[in-house]
Amino acid sequence: VTYVSQDVKRDSIILRRHNIHLTAPYYDIAVAHYVIKPDAPHELPDIAMRVLGLELPGYSMTATQRKKPLAGTPSEVGATVCARAEAVRLLRPELQKRIVADGSLKLLEDIEFPLISVLTEMEWTGVRFDTEVLAEMSRNLTARLETLQQECWSMAGEKFNIASPTQVGEVLFGKMQIDPSAKKTKGGAWSTTEEILEQYRAKFPIVDLILQIRALRKLLATYIDALPKLINPATGKIHTTFNQTITATGRISSTNPNLQNLPIRTDQGREIRRAVIADRGDLILSADYSQIELRLMACLSGDPTMVQAFSSGEDIHRSTAAKIYHKDIGEVTDTQRRNAKTANFGIIYGISAFGLSQRLGIPRGEAKELIDGYLRTYPDVRRYMDESIERARRDGYVTTIMGRRRYLPTINDRSHTVRSFAERNAINAPLQGSAADIIKIAMVRIFGEMTRLGLQSRMILQVHDELVFNVIPSELEVMQELVIRNMESAYRACVPLTVASGVGVNWLEAH
Repeated sequence: VTYVSQDVKRDSIILRRHNIHLTAPYYDIAVAHYVIKPDAPHELPDIAMRVLGLELPGYSMTATQRKKPLAGTPSEVGATVCARAEAVRLLRPELQKRIVADGSLKLLEDIEFPLISVLTEMEWTGVRFDTEVLAEMSRNLTARLETLQQECWSMAGEKFNIASPTQVGEVLFGKMQIDPSAKKTKGGAWSTTEEILEQYRAKFPIVDLILQIRALRKLLATYIDALPKLINPATGKIHTTFNQTITATGRISSTNPNLQNLPIRTDQGREIRRAVIADRGDLILSADYSQIELRLMACLSGDPTMVQAFSSGEDIHRSTAAKIYHKDIGEVTDTQRRNAKTANFGIIYGISAFGLSQRLGIPRGEAKELIDGYLRTYPDVRRYMDESIERARRDGYVTTIMGRRRYLPTINDRSHTVRSFAERNAINAPLQGSAADIIKIAMVRIFGEMTRLGLQSRMILQVHDELVFNVIPSELEVMQELVIRNMESAYRACVPLTVASGVGVNWLEAH
């Protein structure tokens, strides 16, 4: 007997609350639909209409209304439940037929379905946060904000509401005239979005202060002051929801709260990881793929220079800089390495000369030379990019190493802006999606081995290319070996996949 549902993970967690464990084989309608239509909605009424042409009770409701308990008389509720149960019964064979036709059966049965059990256990286990660390951070950052605000007012020569885009625009473009050619929006105000202000950051200290203040306020509101309120009083942990059917690339996301987006680019953001702690007496183990998308680029493009750099264990960014700047690898400066690193990752995301110049704070001409030098260094990367775009134009989609499709319906759009966005996705989706496939394979294998060995340690977080575990000290040696082995062997690439790991009492110490 197979348990068929539109959300197996949710059902499993509800059953767990009543001490019932779902051990039967299962089939998840939403996950199956996600595999063949990753960009579409995956609520049951949407799937029934799209696949069966069947309108279910509640289809005309908003997404918010659909999530509320069913309303109406007992007979009306009963009819709705029966209609949805019948839709689930009819959908399974139809979805399975389409998945087989798409060549996605292995992706579904070997990765996505087994992953449901992994994510269920992770949600149930939860993540422990040290509220005292967060409270300390809140006090420190609040004091820091006050200092920055006073500095900002001093530079402006007046007090103004830094949280008001209109007042910021009036001060920067109206009073201080940092850019006399700046244009107002249709509403009559100057635009002060982050993207706009970044253009002036290096030249005007007040702009840098404003952006720092915005970042700190967001950090406080979104994480530092918000996380303690989300701790479950019964478990003392935060139980985020891991979403398997949200991103078109195949990546896992998380909500309530979003632990995937914990900031790591700034010192203050990274400090939040200090608040993620192990259970009493246990340890945090972190394992992170090293430059996995660049390694996949080397393999998918087959560029011999890039393959050689990874195979020989060279620092890929320093090696790239040496070739772009025509220097011996030992002569490369830190700035040149930083530029090459930005180019390495930027090329994957289709960065333009303008975007690279903004990111590095260099003239656009210099940025263009950097990109041109990069593509001369790795000519097969350019070939891969061109072929990915042509494949998308021909087929309407691109695929990952596991056959996951990313549909790009706007790849032939008349609008250059719309078409360019699709072209960037044609280049990046196979890389980002393949990286998602690989870490999912690793998660399934690690979870399976931990279960077979009867280990009490637990996987608690997945953040992009990193896995985090709560480890019982007596199991540490076993866990380190099996985690790294399963991650590095999840995909046999033309260059080795390498994993960096660390151990500590909190996530920051372990990372």
